[in-house]
Amino acid sequence: MLELNNVLFAFGLTVFAGLSTGIGSALAFFATRTNTKLLSLSLGFSAGVMIYVSFVEILAKSQDAMASYLGEVQGAWAAVLAFFGGITLIALIDKFIPDYENPHEIHDTSEMKDKNAAMKYKKLRSVGLFTALAIAIHNFPEGLATFIGALSDPALGIAVAIAIAIHNIPEGIAVSIPIYYGTGSRKKAFMFSFLSGVAEPVGAIIGYLVLRSFINDLTFGILFGMVAGIMVFISLDELLPAAQKYGEHHLAIYGLIAGMGVMAMSLLLLM
Repeated sequence: MLELNNVLFAFGLTVFAGLSTGIGSALAFFATRTNTKLLSLSLGFSAGVMIYVSFVEILAKSQDAMASYLGEVQGAWAAVLAFFGGITLIALIDKFIPDYENPHEIHDTSEMKDKNAAMKYKKLRSVGLFTALAIAIHNFPEGLATFIGALSDPALGIAVAIAIAIHNIPEGIAVSIPIYYGTGSRKKAFMFSFLSGVAEPVGAIIGYLVLRSFINDLTFGILFGMVAGIMVFISLDELLPAAQKYGEHHLAIYGLIAGMGVMAMSLLLLM
């Protein structure tokens, strides 16, 4: 059985990462324009951290856990299957969430001043509850990724939490802007943005309650592999395209390399 302190620490990191959507929501309301260059670098950095840690640390942990339960060869195959299973899961979630309800659709704080945007997002008034549900489903795997990473290794959990927190800031902007124009209410826009973040610790709690009775090397191996796949997909499908759209191609790549470098150094220093 996992120690309570480890579980609480992992949950605290998940809350921190999830509620970072509130930062994005605040930026949407109080900033006159988005600092796109900084946002592009930050998103690239987040992608670099997540890609590097997924391949170098989390997938390796999956293979080790599987090998101790299934043997080296079968364990390696099982870890790879879990990795692509995680990619399949998050890809299916993305596929079945319509674009205008997907919290990862890219928006800019300048849209708060754009009168034409109001007409574009009017339809959200009638689908507010479904939007909240769609956001929650989309963010469940991210909460599980942070939680499992922290349970495995506190230092790894901190790195994953920071990367996902950076990723959640533009998500908060993306949620707030259309809902603000759909309802005319800043309070409702912030509430929906807040709910999109709450979905991550809720996902972690549900995942832990469902799996805690079955936690062993095999379970951890499957979860680590799936988490690695989820994080790689998020990075390639959402973070890097967003970084390039907000800024310049080279800024996104510089951020990506910086994220990998920082993650590599942190793992080496903690050995």
